Parts: sequence; structure tokens; C-alpha cells
Amino acid sequence: MRESELRALLEAVRAGATPVNDAVSRLRDLPFADLGVARVDHHRETRTGFPEVIFCEGKTPAEVAAIAAHLAERGGTVLGTRCAPETFAAVRAQVTAATYNERGRTFRAPGADGTHLPQLRGTVALMTAGTADRGVAEEAHETLIAFGVPHQTFFDVGVAGVHRLLSERERLAGCDVLIVAAGMEGALASVAAGVTGKPTIAVPTSIGYGASFGGVAALLGMLSSCATGVTVVNIDNGFGAAAAAALWLRTLRGTDTEATS
Repeated sequence: MRESELRALLEAVRAGATPVNDAVSRLRDLPFADLGVARVDHHRETRTGFPEVIFCEGKTPAEVAAIAAHLAERGGTVLGTRCAPETFAAVRAQVTAATYNERGRTFRAPGADGTHLPQLRGTVALMTAGTADRGVAEEAHETLIAFGVPHQTFFDVGVAGVHRLLSERERLAGCDVLIVAAGMEGALASVAAGVTGKPTIAVPTSIGYGASFGGVAALLGMLSSCATGVTVVNIDNGFGAAAAAALWLRTLRGTDTEATS
């Protein structure tokens, strides 16, 4: 339940528009609901501004579908990550508004009431070193949409042809924070941070030849960056990078709703 919804409910009780028993019924599964297969954290959005997200790996399609259906019924955006096609088929059978990003292995749907999270103020630049990093970026892209984060994409701008990045300096100047997904040696994060002077969330990807060690080389390179303001998330963690950017904007900039209230 969003803080705005909780306030509206309490105001309705105070005004006599909502019976106390009805309010108690709505609050019964706050802070969480026990579905048997999972304890869904409904209090998370009140605490952090963003709802619980379904990590699909390790869960059966039926379990993911049950959690997604419950979240959708409660209202608000539903997001699932690391979702296989067969799992999404089970979700789609129960949440008809759900859409699937095959490359990013994510699904997303508005709640049953069609609502979305409030739009955040500020802009994220989402970039990849190469096309091979696109899957990780797509996970971040879907997360940014679900969390109400305006963003621009800059794909295939790696350091092997750094002029591709430099040609985008004007657009990058209008962004507030960068998410940089790169495999191989992971150098794009340092270059992008150094060129723009923007806070940068680096995402090492598991793209590369043998000595890349499944993204470890990029991870170590990013952790060793000499550029100022580079923060690193785990290998292939596009969701974590997008969530961090969303929290950064929400904390420092707020939402459009807050700006007009």
C-alpha cells in the first residue's frame, strides 16, 4: 500500500466515509500477506517508495503467477525479473495486462486498477558498451519504467570507438545519473564518469572471452576505477543498478506529484 493510499484511507475513516471494519479488512495484510508460497511484503512501498519485485529464478511458474496475481490485485505496478518464457506464460494467464521483455527476461504489469508509481523528477542515462550487453540493460530499462524513472538510452558506445560516446555529450549533459553496463574490461564506466562528471552506477556484465572470467574482470576494473563517483553493483545486476538510480532520484529530487502538492 502506498503512503498516499494509506493517508486517504485514514482520512476516509476520520470523515466517516469508510467504516472502521472495512479499513481493518484492507489493513489486515499490512505489512505482509502470507500466500503459503511466499510472504509478500506490502509495507515495502511505504518504507522505500517502491514495491516488492518478484525474482523468478528458483520459483515454479505457478508460484510466480500466484505472487504476481496477488500484487496486481492489490494495485500498483508488478515487476518480475529473471523470468523464463514458460514462467511468463503462467503469469500472463492470471495477469492479462502483463508484458514480457524476452531479452531482459522481465515482465511488467500495472495493477488491477491500472495505476503506476508516481513519476520521478530527473533523468537517468542508460548505456551499454556493446550490443552484447543489451540484455542487462533491458532489465534495467524495464525496472526504470516500473519505478517511474525517466531515462534515455545510449547503446553500443564502448571505448573501442569512444567517438560514439563523445558524440552524445550534449544529451548526456541533461541527465542526472548514469547507468553503464559493460563487459570485457569494463572501461566504459570510467570513461563515461570522467567525461560527464555525473554520478555513475557501473554494471559489469558476463560478456567477454575466457580471461574475462564471466564478468569478474569487468567487476574488478570498475571497482578499481580512477574516475570520481563510480559505484559498482554485482555482475549482470541491471535491476540493482536501476533501483539504486531510482532511490537516488527519489531521495534528492522527489516526484512530480510532490512537486505539485
